[in-house]
Amino acid sequence: MGRDESLTNGWGVYGYSYAGTGVYGFSATGTAVTGSTSSGVAGSFTGNVNVTGILTKGGGAFKIDHPLDPQNKYLYHSFVESPDMMNIYNGNAVLDANGEAVVELPEWFDTFNRDFRYQLTCIGGFAPVYISEEISANRFRVAGGRPGLRVSWQVTGIRQDPYANAHRIPVEEAKPADEGGRYLHPDAYGEPETEGIEMAATQEVSRK
Repeated sequence: MGRDESLTNGWGVYGYSYAGTGVYGFSATGTAVTGSTSSGVAGSFTGNVNVTGILTKGGGAFKIDHPLDPQNKYLYHSFVESPDMMNIYNGNAVLDANGEAVVELPEWFDTFNRDFRYQLTCIGGFAPVYISEEISANRFRVAGGRPGLRVSWQVTGIRQDPYANAHRIPVEEAKPADEGGRYLHPDAYGEPETEGIEMAATQEVSRK
């Protein structure tokens, strides 16, 4: 087992590669790479990040230069999340002379999704619009309006691709024995950092 430390402001571990992989970690059963910090960030990436497995997190957001004051402010938005592996699609349709519209979806839509949910909202007026034909062959039909009325639509589906079917995300699960009685975010529950799961893992690494 190798170990690198920095007791000053230098690098604990530094990897560089001009064309290959700068840092590589592998573990058959444990954690290949662990990052922990008491005040900074546990990991920082500049550039694209690729995750081929499931990414779990306590929260999620984007952070960009604020469009109205990019030099002095940041703008944050949180991710949209659900207990399902849900996809969201939306758009606007203009009803034809019969007060109807056919909404065309991507050619992979039916294969990729199942368990559809629909929402319709009229723009600029009211009409009793409804889904007259549900999604089939990557399209659905809206009816019940008047010619020229714009209708905003939203459709959600649950992923059914092979990867999603093989790796469904559990909504609830019991903590394993070595994490029981501890917290992912102890401060959120008014508990000290010593009650955190990551603190316990860091202490275990330090003992080694």
